[in-house]
Amino acid sequence: MAEQGMMQIDHKRPPPFLYYPLDRWTPNNIAEYFTWNGCSKLAKILKDKNISNRRLPELTEKDLQDFGIESKKDREETMKIVKEILASAIPEYLKIFNDPIHGHIELHPLCVKIIDTPEFQRLRFIKQLGACYFVYPGAAHNRFEHSLGVCHLAGELVRAIGDRQPQYHITSTDILCVEIAGLCHDLGHGPFSHLFDRKFIPEAIPGGRWEHEQASVEMFDHLVKKNGLEEEFKKYGLESADLTFIKEQIKGPSKDESERRKSTSDTIDLDHKDWPFKGRDKNKGFLYEVVANKRNGIDVDKWDYFARDCHNLGIRNNFDHLRFIKFARVLSVDKEYQICSRDKEVQMLYDMFHTRLTLHKRAYQHRVNVIIERMITEAFLLADKYVKFPGKGGDLKTMSQSIDDMEAYSKLTDGVFERILYSTDTENDMVEARELLTRILQRKLYKCVGNTKPKDKAYKKKSEATKIKAEIVGMGTVGDRQALEANLIVEIMNMDFGKGEENPIDDVRFYDKRNSEEPMQIRKEEVSHILPSKFTDQYIYLFIRNDDPDFYQKALDTFQKWCKVKTYPSPRGGTFSNAEMTPYKRPNPDTEEDLVSKRERQDSKKRKLLNN
Repeated sequence: MAEQGMMQIDHKRPPPFLYYPLDRWTPNNIAEYFTWNGCSKLAKILKDKNISNRRLPELTEKDLQDFGIESKKDREETMKIVKEILASAIPEYLKIFNDPIHGHIELHPLCVKIIDTPEFQRLRFIKQLGACYFVYPGAAHNRFEHSLGVCHLAGELVRAIGDRQPQYHITSTDILCVEIAGLCHDLGHGPFSHLFDRKFIPEAIPGGRWEHEQASVEMFDHLVKKNGLEEEFKKYGLESADLTFIKEQIKGPSKDESERRKSTSDTIDLDHKDWPFKGRDKNKGFLYEVVANKRNGIDVDKWDYFARDCHNLGIRNNFDHLRFIKFARVLSVDKEYQICSRDKEVQMLYDMFHTRLTLHKRAYQHRVNVIIERMITEAFLLADKYVKFPGKGGDLKTMSQSIDDMEAYSKLTDGVFERILYSTDTENDMVEARELLTRILQRKLYKCVGNTKPKDKAYKKKSEATKIKAEIVGMGTVGDRQALEANLIVEIMNMDFGKGEENPIDDVRFYDKRNSEEPMQIRKEEVSHILPSKFTDQYIYLFIRNDDPDFYQKALDTFQKWCKVKTYPSPRGGTFSNAEMTPYKRPNPDTEEDLVSKRERQDSKKRKLLNN
């Protein structure tokens, strides 16, 4: 049974869990340590016997003999490795964070090395919900604490699956890579989070294709290189393929690749050559669904921001991510491994997506939040060429140019707001930008004329707002059109469960307790008849820059005319009183139905009196 070179340790790739305290070691970790020492056969025996961290210190040679290790030399070698384990599992390397959402969380020392860099610490100064802080006073949390929470949840989910299903051979390196991906997935966010990448950049660089996920990957590379963390990654056993795996989790496959796979998955067998990732093969494809699940949107990123945003906004969170983790299993679905859930949890998943919808309605796309984001965006566009940051080689970059230079981009935070607000530049654009930001602080905001709801999702792209504005302006009188063109702002707001018109639960697979290895789909009709018949709503909002009451009325009249032509409901929900969508009508007391109800009430009173 003796294995040649049993104690020749490959110090180039130590297992990451080596720096965890012993009480965090699982039977899989113990077996992995023996394998790392060249004792794969011994590792299999100990794994089959489910030797845990509690049993390890009590292990004797007699126990090993009972396990079937007959050679005295093998038993002595095994006991020697056990002593190494007990000496190596040192708890002082871990760092504990007290998080208001998840309690006391422990992070791997490599994660701590990443956290303690200027590029990561920058996330302390970027609001998680952007301008929403101007609407909800509690929405002051930042991308920093969210990233720590996602890192923690990613590790918890993967560990739970690994303990429950050891056949998938989830290693401590896999867990560490997923944790780092969760930690770094938002490194690429700019000032005021999604305001920067969804509103400012598309207008500053028309036609450009830039997403914060790509910036996160570039910032991750920049962070590692600038802070000399390459050796730290090697120290904890992470190689080139592992770094690739981390970045693939953050960015995901390209949109072109996703569409190709979606269109071909029903017709061809996606073997390894069709697999779009390089960090891990298809057998561990489910790991790509932990941080950012492109399949159905159920991932730890959402779990953290649901819990954290609801906590800070004062909105109830209907989803229990800890319960989901308890029931999560990996199953083979159409020759791909996916994370699945128990059949009885389907209603909870609908509740999860309903929580997402509620957050969008009440916070993320709150009309005042949208107005303030529009004003900040306009201020940033005006100030763009004047606000510069030193980039690579000392070259100064504007805000819009900095997305191509991570040295400059690492200096962009919400502090840009104050930099513009307190600037003394006398250029007209900077003066106007300052005035816009001052108006926000004085609550002199753009006015909401109202919103209407198309019967269906009539507008597929938010860029079609320009077309809608042109149509509304065309409805105005000739004398008003110039003023309408200069002052109207149209916003298209889509409210859905995260997949547009599709039901995301259609892409989730479940299992029941009688057959936990057989995936199944649960149709909406099998769950409840009161679930949404459609999974998307669209609203057209009209705002005006000019706060003159007469102009407001002209804009409202024009908007009403446009809605009538389109056969949309009359606008409602404006800053000032608008016509109601469905006017209230008093019931006619002379109708036969009301007379019958009146007689029934009178008869009921008579019966009560007689009974008494």
